[in-house]
Amino acid sequence: MNFDDTPQEAAFRKEARSWIAANAPKQYEEELKTSSLGRTRLKDADILEVAKAWQKKKAAAGWACLHWPKDYGGRGASPIERVIWQQEEGPFGKLSGMFIIGHGMCGPTMMAYASEEHKRRYLPPLASGEKIWCQLFSEPAGGSDVAGLRTRAEKRGDDWIVNGQKIWTSGAHYSDYGILLTRTDPTVAKHKGLTMFFLDMKSAGVDVRPIRQANGQSEFNEVYFTDVKIPDAQRLGAVNDGWNVALTTLMNERMSIGAGVATGFPEIFEFCSNLMLDDGPVIDDRNVRAKLAGWAVKASGLKYTSFRAISALSRGERPGPENSIGKLVAGSMIQDVAMYALDLQGAAGVLSGDQAELAGKFQAMLLRSPGTRVEGGTDEIMRNIIAERVLGLPGDIRVDKDVPFNQIPTKGRA
Repeated sequence: MNFDDTPQEAAFRKEARSWIAANAPKQYEEELKTSSLGRTRLKDADILEVAKAWQKKKAAAGWACLHWPKDYGGRGASPIERVIWQQEEGPFGKLSGMFIIGHGMCGPTMMAYASEEHKRRYLPPLASGEKIWCQLFSEPAGGSDVAGLRTRAEKRGDDWIVNGQKIWTSGAHYSDYGILLTRTDPTVAKHKGLTMFFLDMKSAGVDVRPIRQANGQSEFNEVYFTDVKIPDAQRLGAVNDGWNVALTTLMNERMSIGAGVATGFPEIFEFCSNLMLDDGPVIDDRNVRAKLAGWAVKASGLKYTSFRAISALSRGERPGPENSIGKLVAGSMIQDVAMYALDLQGAAGVLSGDQAELAGKFQAMLLRSPGTRVEGGTDEIMRNIIAERVLGLPGDIRVDKDVPFNQIPTKGRA
């Protein structure tokens, strides 16, 4: 691994750092620095509006979606320049959270499969944050089996009529557009009868219902489709080839989420360094230090695994499975960290909000952390990817893989 910037990369870093210093919304810097998983919010401002304003300013100066082509709202930058920007943006990068699905998953899918007219029309407003996109994949009966979806799309003239339900759709309640995976042929194997579309989330028949989470927030939604009309021109890829289109989305999803999952280690280290108990500073306890040492090793391993991917990008190579590893390790680690922090707080650990230690940072982290282990692929999915595609181990037995979808037994079917 080479941790040094090339002369060109150093010049780019200097330019990015200078622009960020002159233009970032510094009034929110401290709040963003102290925010964590489950509680990224601003006390006296609407974070969505602040995020949109920051994204618009970046886009106007050519710093939005750096790796995208200029014609679609990007900068045409190299992958490593994108990484350098993310490093320099620092806490202000947390304002990009509501754009991660559009920028990291929907945008690349549109670039790969949409018409040139649609790419030029829809991608620049997506890059600038003017329009927000969501991803409509998961369903109540499917779980992690995306190909087990039941939302139907039926062709009528030049349109498709969609009926069904999606669930756990992040950001659907504030999204303008979405990409939608549907079943168009139930008589073939489940992976072969799917078709992908994009649609306006304000279309007639689309009903978005936020899901109240354990932490009191509503980041996820269930979305119902009742006779929703989608023009065939908004189809992405060929009819019944939606699984191959979805793989593009899923590949980018794992990369986008896996590269940015928090671990909770900086928060727990600072907390333990300052916490006083009846018998003295908690950091003096050898058991606490042992816990911190274990997490420090994991955090360091994730850091250098990420650097390995960055070095590959710098050489123009395609990174390997690092992001699946990162999500798997970090997802469980942040849950363990939050639980341990609450144990250290004793009875006060049951409090939340402003009455709790650190205004309930670790309580919010714990309540949000299970979602991290599910979104973008569950722990089991990540393990399967690593086992099958990296280590070359035998795949899971999938007895329904080649069975026509309408012949797969379901609960209640005779």
